[in-house]
Amino acid sequence: MRIASSSSASAYSRFCSSALRSKRLVSPAEKAARDSSDLGLSRRLGVLDLLLLGIGASIGAGIFVVTGTVARDAGPGVTISFILAGASCVINALCYAELASRFPAVVGGAYLYAYTAFNELTAFLVFAQLMLDYHIGAASIARSLASYLINILELFPVFKDNIPKWIGHGEDIGDVLSINLLAPIVLVILTVILCQGVQESSVVNSLMTVTKVIIVIIVIFAGAFEVDISNWSPFAPNGLQSIFTGATVVFFAYVGFDAVANSAEESKRPQRDLPIGIIGSLLICIALYIGVCLVITGMVPYKLLGEDAPLAEAFTSKGLKFVSVLISIGAVAGLTTTLLVGLYVQSRLYLGIGRDGLLPSIFAKVHPKRHTPVHSQIWAGLVASVLAGLFNVHVLSHILSVGTLTGYSLVSACVVVLRWKDKTNSQVSSSAEREGIICLVAVALCGFATGILYRFEASLIFLILAIVIAAGASVALVFRQVYADAPGFSCPGVPILPNVCIFFNMFLFAQLHYEAWVRFVILCVVMVGVYAIYGQYHANPSAEENVYHQARVEEAL
Repeated sequence: MRIASSSSASAYSRFCSSALRSKRLVSPAEKAARDSSDLGLSRRLGVLDLLLLGIGASIGAGIFVVTGTVARDAGPGVTISFILAGASCVINALCYAELASRFPAVVGGAYLYAYTAFNELTAFLVFAQLMLDYHIGAASIARSLASYLINILELFPVFKDNIPKWIGHGEDIGDVLSINLLAPIVLVILTVILCQGVQESSVVNSLMTVTKVIIVIIVIFAGAFEVDISNWSPFAPNGLQSIFTGATVVFFAYVGFDAVANSAEESKRPQRDLPIGIIGSLLICIALYIGVCLVITGMVPYKLLGEDAPLAEAFTSKGLKFVSVLISIGAVAGLTTTLLVGLYVQSRLYLGIGRDGLLPSIFAKVHPKRHTPVHSQIWAGLVASVLAGLFNVHVLSHILSVGTLTGYSLVSACVVVLRWKDKTNSQVSSSAEREGIICLVAVALCGFATGILYRFEASLIFLILAIVIAAGASVALVFRQVYADAPGFSCPGVPILPNVCIFFNMFLFAQLHYEAWVRFVILCVVMVGVYAIYGQYHANPSAEENVYHQARVEEAL
């Protein structure tokens, strides 16, 4: 019994020591540039490429749909919903921009930041949550894109009602299986393009994104001449609550700007260009969404907006059928770029975690000529193709966004932690670090509690109490911790702004379907098991080739 007990204690001790280790951060003087070896990716993306990458990831077909569907409840006040959600995303983007500027050397995104600021297990879990979102999201987008392509073909009489459902729309077999031939074909084509190299895939993304943006601008200007300002009154027919509820819905329309952070190793001047790409692409998306909102609510009374294609129906009702055709083309371009960037981000995350040994080393291999993680890219495309070709993934849409909100919250926390935990120069005392982590967790829990109370219409007193506790934890972080200046781009208002991010992201987390919460818990438990069996024995955060490097302050100039 004593031997077994001793063995169990030893295994537990090893697990804890492995799970709590973090990435070592060294100064630039200690490292050799990865760019000069075949281990790295090719730096070919300029600031315009990064802007288009962020826009391509953020604006899909949703800009032509979600604007109208939310307007049915919020009325013209949907414009305020998009402004509020956009403001929240801007704060998240500021956090991403600081960390992308701080670690411009390699890929990894939220996974990399968590590994450096917190520990190995936290990084592994956030990777898993993000990756499940990406896999299911890519499959769902591929099926939507296939359906749009079939709809365009059916505009021609020869194809009208002659294309079997299993080719593009999906032939359901029960509640789970659904055969779709075109979706995997689209995914294979995009995967092949991505495997050719970042320059080639960037050209495709840029062309499609420019096409999409031009169409959105045409839609805004064409609709502006049909606006009846009387349709904007009353501006908030269902009150402020409908506007705030709408903001929680449209928040996810902005998701995608974080993809720019995962292109760190392929950016020509990452410390300067990454913050511009992240924040700039988001601001452009906000402007486009606001323009579409004003047009659609001004053209047609909000009560008369359709559910499936509100924008297209609005233009058709005004006799502008050609704009409806443009909207279909824009939807195809939007879905294509969103899918392309999603697959791109997946491969870069797999590359980062493969380099660290938490997954098999095959994911860390980079093609010596194309400088692309071919194996990771093929795996990402393969998983999405199987899901899109065989399963009705649309029914899983209500468990998505968990990884996004988890990643955003953790990135905001990383900004705070890394400001007081400068591993290059000195270590923060364990008691001070522990106190800071407790405060961050308190803010997150209060945000979630506030969301639950708001969702179930609890007494205002309890809502105020949760907000006051979160504010108290934020005040403690302000006065109980010492913060260093960030190298490169600096997020303003640390730790208050990151805390606002965490609070609001967790508030949104509470608005998700309860099955999304179950998915979060189950996936965490499963991935802890995977880490215990494989990850802890193969990870090597101190390996020389895997050390993540902090940027020089002067590189930002």
